[in-house]
Amino acid sequence: MVVVIIDGSTILSFVNNETQFQKSIEEAFASLDLDNDGVLSRSELRRASESLRLIETHFGVDVSTPAEEVAKVHDAVFEKFDCDKSGTVDRKEFGNEMRNILVAIADGLGFCPIQMALEDEDKISFLKLAADFEGSKVFAV
Repeated sequence: MVVVIIDGSTILSFVNNETQFQKSIEEAFASLDLDNDGVLSRSELRRASESLRLIETHFGVDVSTPAEEVAKVHDAVFEKFDCDKSGTVDRKEFGNEMRNILVAIADGLGFCPIQMALEDEDKISFLKLAADFEGSKVFAV
């Protein structure tokens, strides 16, 4: 587990650094594209959202959610990412939607710092990457 302190400006700084953000998108996309076909299928994107366990937990406590409700949420997430309705999510669609999500999180946080405990250090966490990016600016000479 990693504990980070972030606010909206931390996330916006990361998203607005095109080089760092695109590098992170490339790495995340590559880790999700299990069959290396250059697009994310519904099942690949679902596997990624399932790993976050946002639906199955409530403030870290497991809750019972009907399978059909979980499926509806995963389908809605996929539809949001699949902007051109091709049935797959390409790298550009993935990057654009991740940018939208992170900007929305930043807007919600504003300039009030929060402390977050992030699990699974081996998985890509855009919030941890944003905190690391901010930290690298402090220690840069």
